[in-house]
Amino acid sequence: MKLTGREAKNYFTHPDPKCCGLLIYGADPMRVALKRQDVIAALVGPAGEEEMRLTRLPASELRSDPAALQDAIKAQGFFPGPRVAFVEDAADGLTKTIAAALADWQPGDAQIIVTAKQLTARSSLRKLFEKDKNAYAVGIYDDPPGRDEIEAELAKNGLASVGRDGLDALRTLSRSLDPGDFRQLVTKIGLYKLNDSAPLTCDEITALAPTSTEAALDDVLNIVAEADTPGISPVMRKLEAQGVQAVALCIGTTRHFRTLHQIATSGLNGLRPPLFGPRRDRMQRQAQGWGLRKLETALGMLVDTDLQLRSSSRAPAMALMERTLIRLSMLARR
Repeated sequence: MKLTGREAKNYFTHPDPKCCGLLIYGADPMRVALKRQDVIAALVGPAGEEEMRLTRLPASELRSDPAALQDAIKAQGFFPGPRVAFVEDAADGLTKTIAAALADWQPGDAQIIVTAKQLTARSSLRKLFEKDKNAYAVGIYDDPPGRDEIEAELAKNGLASVGRDGLDALRTLSRSLDPGDFRQLVTKIGLYKLNDSAPLTCDEITALAPTSTEAALDDVLNIVAEADTPGISPVMRKLEAQGVQAVALCIGTTRHFRTLHQIATSGLNGLRPPLFGPRRDRMQRQAQGWGLRKLETALGMLVDTDLQLRSSSRAPAMALMERTLIRLSMLARR
């Protein structure tokens, strides 16, 4: 059977112990791995692997020994409790092997958990699980976690008191961080707030959030938009040291100023994706400070710079981009 939406999200933390198998597939291996960890932990508990109630079967091993899966689901260990046979990185070439194991499955056998990369609707492996009345298939997509998922992750780490601004800040971060990095951030916040009953604040989240190229890029964009001309060069050196290309910086700057232009034209409500928390207030102030006419001039300058960067000009690309950013910050002062 195919699981989608809220039903699929709930299944990872509350799986059916009487189900014979679950297929988790998706283009992002980290997202698939995190969901697989959740469902296996919910089935066998935190001590399942130590008690040898979890059997790992890489796809390469299963191809050379097809009987290994059926042996794993029938084998009885020394410790009581539910068991899992985990098949990693499966593909359509293993459909017959997994189909035989599903057909032979009986109550009390180990549940079969299979992970795979992105599968099309014509995939034989995907069809196998979707058509089986006692098995499930879930596709994992690159959507950011919803509010309920973030709240569940916070609760798991002992964070019951989170203000609205803090939750909005975490939702914004979840859109820019990889799923694994975001989960690590929430774990870090949980340790930081251990035995602290005060609500989580945006400043605390900012202090604990990982620094990245994206963070440095945001720094230079805010410096330019807020006319802090002397602050441009130090951040540019940092971006250059991180390997950021001038064209990528130009694209990011253009995107930022287009957002400001949209705010100046039609307000914040029409933005997609929407802005939250302190970033929303900051960009609104920037748009009001620039005004529509200067924002249009700024976008024209960025288009010209982009054309120069993509041309056959021998001018140093980062120096050209830095000059444009300085001109933009000086334009903001007028």
